[in-house]
Amino acid sequence: MWINLFFMIIFIIGIVYLIRFRLNLKYSAEKAVNALYPTNEEDMYSILIPNEFKVMQPLTKETRSYQWVKWGTVGVINLLTALLAVVYFTDMLHQSIFSVVYLFFILISSIKHRGNFYLLAEGLILNGYYVPWSRVKGYEVEKIIKWHELYGLDDKINQAYKLEVKVKNKWIQPQFVVVRNQKHLDRILSLLERQGVQNIKERSHNPSF
Repeated sequence: MWINLFFMIIFIIGIVYLIRFRLNLKYSAEKAVNALYPTNEEDMYSILIPNEFKVMQPLTKETRSYQWVKWGTVGVINLLTALLAVVYFTDMLHQSIFSVVYLFFILISSIKHRGNFYLLAEGLILNGYYVPWSRVKGYEVEKIIKWHELYGLDDKINQAYKLEVKVKNKWIQPQFVVVRNQKHLDRILSLLERQGVQNIKERSHNPSF
């Protein structure tokens, strides 16, 4: 009995996650049209998205990635509901609990959107999530040179810059992005600092900030 209850709780959490991700992405796509950065193809080309380090693509409701999240969410929720019904009316969970849980998480993780990074007047968008400036704790920048953890993973990111934005009261932080050159990094940091977002490492060494 407790196994079924545990799975139902996980099921509800998974459904809530999918719906929230879908709504966040929709809201972010609507906000992205007013971005201060990036604003053109050159700006887009300057940003690489992990884990494959591909060039950032526009966040709009017409892109294939957005449509996948839109319709894939509906499909996965239907599949999860069917899986829950099978679990509830059979002894499948008791006999193959690890296989069922593995399948559950595979379905949840299949709903992904290619990462993105936008700076707006009122906040930023990072990997489909809109974050107002009041929730941005700061940023960290690291040059990807020899001995850096990312160096050598892809030729495009060598000598580029890892930019990570920290969000307040968030246990799992959004992923970082890679900025290909100093010129575009300077533009991004200028926009961040204009909103009062500071380098966390520099601030820790300067308590007066």
